Amino acid sequence: MSRAKGNIAEDKACKFLDENGFMIVERNFYSRFGEIDIIASKDEVLHFIEVKSGLDYESAIQNITPSKLRKFIKTIHVYMKKNTLDVDFSVDAIVVTPNDIEFVQNITF
Repeated sequence: MSRAKGNIAEDKACKFLDENGFMIVERNFYSRFGEIDIIASKDEVLHFIEVKSGLDYESAIQNITPSKLRKFIKTIHVYMKKNTLDVDFSVDAIVVTPNDIEFVQNITF
């Protein structure tokens, strides 16, 4: 996926989160392990969100591999340490398709 398409999907995801009571804390946080697309907060829980887009839900969500998830979690730990945070958090995904946005909370493998 091109960076431009990724930005469009992330913008849609941010709008979805805003409309559902989340506060966007940061976008595109990078560490040597990878990137966190969106960091948002709601009800005193920090949500670390990977945004995936595709023509359908299945093709998009399959791009979150166990390896990708491990790197994502390492990046979360870098963010938490860098910002001296000890808060509840959730590892989430938002899947953006042409006709829908799906919010998947607490993803694990």
